[in-house]
Formats: sequence, C-alpha cells, structure tokens
Amino acid sequence: MPISFITFCFFSEASPSAAMAFLSLAFSSQTPRPAMAAEGDASEKKQNVMKEIGIEKLVLNICVGESGDRLTRAAKVLEQLTGQSPVFSKARYTVRAFSIRRNEKIAVSCTVRGQKAEEILDRGLKVKEYELFRENFSSTGNFGFGIDEHIDLGIKYDPSIGIYGMDFYVVMGRKGARVSRRRRMTSKVGAPHRITSADTMKWFQTKYEGILLTGKPKRGKSNWRAKK
Repeated sequence: MPISFITFCFFSEASPSAAMAFLSLAFSSQTPRPAMAAEGDASEKKQNVMKEIGIEKLVLNICVGESGDRLTRAAKVLEQLTGQSPVFSKARYTVRAFSIRRNEKIAVSCTVRGQKAEEILDRGLKVKEYELFRENFSSTGNFGFGIDEHIDLGIKYDPSIGIYGMDFYVVMGRKGARVSRRRRMTSKVGAPHRITSADTMKWFQTKYEGILLTGKPKRGKSNWRAKK
C-alpha cells in the first residue's frame, strides 16, 4: 500500500481539514502552475530564423561608355574599393550616336558578398544620408541607388584617375532560397517565403534607420561621353 495513501487515511481519521490540506499539497507538487507554464511557452516562442532578411550580394557598376584608358582607370577605382579584380562588360549592340560598337568593352563591375558588402553598402548609404526613394526598391525586394563621386566613399583623390560615379545594386535573400537554384531536385520558393518591396523597406528602416522619400529620384551626371 503506498505511503501517501496511508498518510491520507491517517489525516482523514484525525481531521477532515487536515486531509484536504494534504491533498492540495500533493496535487500542487505534481501539476505545474498555469502561470508558470504560460511563461515557459512565451520564452520558447522565438522569431523564425528562416524569415530573416540578409544581403545576398552587392553589385558595383561603373559604365564609361567607351573602351580605353578611361575604362582602365574606372577598373582601378573598383579595385581600390573592393580589393577584388573587376569584370569588364561588353556592349550588346551598336549605338552610333555614342560611337559604341557591338562587343566593345564599355563598363566594369564587381560583385561583393559577406561582411565586406555590408561595409561598402554602409559607406554608400552614408553618402545618400540614409535617404532612399520608394522607387529605388523593386517588386522582388532588391534595391539600388547611385552616387556621383567615388571619393565620397573615403577613397583618396588621385589626379591621374579622376572622379567616377558608380551604381550600387543590392540583392536581398532569405535562407532556403537555394532550392530554386540548385542543380538537383530544383523546386520553387513558396509565395510566403518570397521577399517583397515592403519587406526590404522595413529592413532598411529598421537596420539603418533609413528614411523613405516619395517622388522620383533625380538623375545625376552620367559617365557617358559622346564623341563629337
């Protein structure tokens, strides 16, 4: 016979009130309190890490519009900024108004990832005073902007190189998006997991305390120079 049952019988014969106190003590030690259980459930509920947005890559582009020495100097600017070897882009078709021939190298670009991409992006947003237009954000959750002078990023001015403007384009991503790009067993990313412009705007305002402006961004000076 269990000891708890013997003790209960003893208390019930002695006084009914003592028996009821013994029963309440026994059940309270076995069953958790509702308030404590609710607190435990609240602590276990965490934000879904798969929904977190991050920078997948940052693409820097300088379009000169012609091949030659100016394009070579633009490549040096990107190499100083990123520490990587830039890639040259060719024209897809001929534009006689700008003296551009098909397959001629006219631009230079560089792709940066990881911590270095965040550092360069922070320097670029600092030039823009952390202000972007809503039209800078695409429907797929990516965004881009441009600066007029590369020396605003903290690069020392070199008279032999000159001053170049450049374009920033940021590709955002979530964990799990690799399933749409892998070679084997490729599948689609579900609609709830896709990034929208509203998600990226909220991320920009939260992380950088950015300001969203209405209207259309003003077009700055281009690096293109038409030959007369």
